Amino acid sequence: MLFRSAVVYALIGILIYVSIRFELRYAVGEIVAIAHDVVITVGAFSVTNYEVSLPVVAALLAVVGYSLNDTIIVFDRIRENLKSSKKGEDIIIINKSINETLGRTLLTSITTLMVVVVLFIFGGGVIHNFAFALMVGVIIGTYSSIFVASPVLIYYNSLFSKNKAT
Repeated sequence: MLFRSAVVYALIGILIYVSIRFELRYAVGEIVAIAHDVVITVGAFSVTNYEVSLPVVAALLAVVGYSLNDTIIVFDRIRENLKSSKKGEDIIIINKSINETLGRTLLTSITTLMVVVVLFIFGGGVIHNFAFALMVGVIIGTYSSIFVASPVLIYYNSLFSKNKAT
């Protein structure tokens, strides 16, 4: 019970931070991506029957931070490119921004994943579940920063667009 309320408070805090740092439309995409990452990672533990312990909770928090950082980098590029674009080109600009950050995102994720796989294989029983959570989280976090957060941003823009026909 305490874990759930802590996660809800953390998500509210992230929503406020990203809303202040960027805009609400970016914050909504960020929260959906983070929730996606945590749910998939916990689901992987459910499927594999691994124990969720205190180190796993720490790994989940690391996954949240990793995903937050990765998505903010993509959103920052989107925001920069949207400033210099014409109205109505949002999808094209978002796609261009993702392509511009894709190399950095993949290199960072692959490098992190290599270290986590080594920890998973050679780390021993104590760190096994922690490394498993990080492995799943890094893969899913990379996926969500590209394929979840940005489509949520596009959907949010389409819902609340000022140019929408009535």
